[in-house]
Amino acid sequence: MKKYLILLTLLLISISSIFADNITFVISAPASTVKGAQIQLQYVLKGGEGREIHVPDEIKGFDVLYGPSVSQMYSSSNINGKVTSESNITYTYLLLAKEEGTFTLPSASVKVGGSNYKSNTAQIKVLPPDKNAQPQQPGQQVKPTTSSSTAGNVNPNDAFVRAIFSKTKVKEQEAVTVTFRFYTVLNIRDVGKIQFPEFEGFMTEDFELPANRQMALEHYNGRNYYTVDVKKTLLFPQRSGKMTIPSGTMEIVFEVASGKKVQTFFGPQEVMTEAKKTLKTTPVTIDVSALPIQNKPANFSGGVGDFSFKPSISAEKIKANDAVTIKLDITGTGNLKLIKNPEVKFPKDFETYDPNVKNDFKLTENGLSGTKSIEYMFIPRYPGKFTIPAIEFPYFDTRTSSYKTVSSPSYTLDVDKDPNAGKNVSTSYSSQKELEMEQDIRYLKTGNYSFTDPQSFFAGSLSYLLWYLIPLVLFITFTIAYRKQIKANADIAMMRTRKANKVATKRLKLAKKYLQMQQKDSFYEKILRAVWGYLSDKLTIPVADLNRENIEIELLKYGVGDDLISQFINILDTGEFARYAPSESGHAMDDLYNNTVDAIGKMESTIKKIK
Repeated sequence: MKKYLILLTLLLISISSIFADNITFVISAPASTVKGAQIQLQYVLKGGEGREIHVPDEIKGFDVLYGPSVSQMYSSSNINGKVTSESNITYTYLLLAKEEGTFTLPSASVKVGGSNYKSNTAQIKVLPPDKNAQPQQPGQQVKPTTSSSTAGNVNPNDAFVRAIFSKTKVKEQEAVTVTFRFYTVLNIRDVGKIQFPEFEGFMTEDFELPANRQMALEHYNGRNYYTVDVKKTLLFPQRSGKMTIPSGTMEIVFEVASGKKVQTFFGPQEVMTEAKKTLKTTPVTIDVSALPIQNKPANFSGGVGDFSFKPSISAEKIKANDAVTIKLDITGTGNLKLIKNPEVKFPKDFETYDPNVKNDFKLTENGLSGTKSIEYMFIPRYPGKFTIPAIEFPYFDTRTSSYKTVSSPSYTLDVDKDPNAGKNVSTSYSSQKELEMEQDIRYLKTGNYSFTDPQSFFAGSLSYLLWYLIPLVLFITFTIAYRKQIKANADIAMMRTRKANKVATKRLKLAKKYLQMQQKDSFYEKILRAVWGYLSDKLTIPVADLNRENIEIELLKYGVGDDLISQFINILDTGEFARYAPSESGHAMDDLYNNTVDAIGKMESTIKKIK
């Protein structure tokens, strides 16, 4: 009986440890805010039931206004008969930013079962208020940004793009980073064509930016902007002189005030409209100076940066016909990809192979950082003692602005006689060198032979004609198909109409994800973009020119009934109103989503019947 109790105890301990491995407790907070603004600080517990959460009473730089409020979410899924479930408990605190600066939001601890779990910490930057911000009434929420743009005039200070260079004076091959950053205080309705400049005279490496990156607050020229990095590129100048980076452009459709107000349940509310604006970056000139000629090594590798050099050899005492490898690891930060392979001077009787190069580096602000490994494989064919001279690696050190040369030691190889020499004539190079003259006719071709009739000619045969006919037929077929494709693509209105439902479906799928995550603002934004975009494509009217009046007129032309027109107008009104409502139930969001899917489906069926 005692034995079974011990086994049961061990089983329970193992089960609890398995569940404990799936428990996470993390902090969630914005990366930046504005002095005087309120933020939500959340601690999210996944995979367990928490109790006795502990957060420091005082958080530097902030006042704790409220908390914690506790919310719980449970979800389950069944995929191919495998049921998985997940529970999340969120502890939310309301904080007021009272000081400018960078602060650390503290970790919290919570008990789950008999164990304590501690969350991570987070950095948050508190920015000064916007210089254009109006004085707030007591208890009124501080606005991070302010805007003065209207439908007829998008203020250039309200939205722009900057090309930010890490430095503008560099040496040849020295890394410089350019970041194209978008600044705005306006809401974005749509993003059009984005065109980045060509970096002529540079070798480029693009940073991989997260696909789901969020806009962050940044204080620039006395104002607070929502910013996002659109493109980030590492540049290596390939020649000296002054090199100008031309302008890049972005086409953005903004949401701006129309100057009209409507009366709502919450009082007068500004009616918003759309305004399209093309933003351009300012051209920037980079001053690239040539690498110094004085003291430049004759065997300069082309390396520019900060590097270390680690040579190694696989063996120095070997037998003839054994393979040996010399490995050179160049580690550091700079133009690793452009470094030439160091020269290795092998004895003339060695059989050598092309080097094998492996690159293991990542992109950083200062260049490519990591290791370039170069492996030289060679085979000594004769016994004896051989010396491989020191291998030099010269480079230009950007820290000291001077040339440096590092080298390996010289390697002395003690090569013994191959015990298998002469036993395998097909592989023993040394045994072949010792063959007698009467034996030097080797490796005669054996096996089956094929013969060709000398009276037969390829010219004039069926194969000869097919070589001409098949390409001709393929060319004619391709030309006909290509012309049809050009004609179809030329009808832009028809293409937009055909793709309207497909584009709207993609946006609705994204809205469904936001609905499941209960992200209200993102959900309503995607619903509105899906409906406005769908109607714009179907009616072939630009989004900027689309309004409720011409929607009704154009839909009537299509033969759409009054009920369906009212359904579309109701979706737009509900979505616009809900974006500014302080809260909205999940049931209302579900109804709006289902209503939108239903309206688009009815629209597609109506148009098909008319056609």
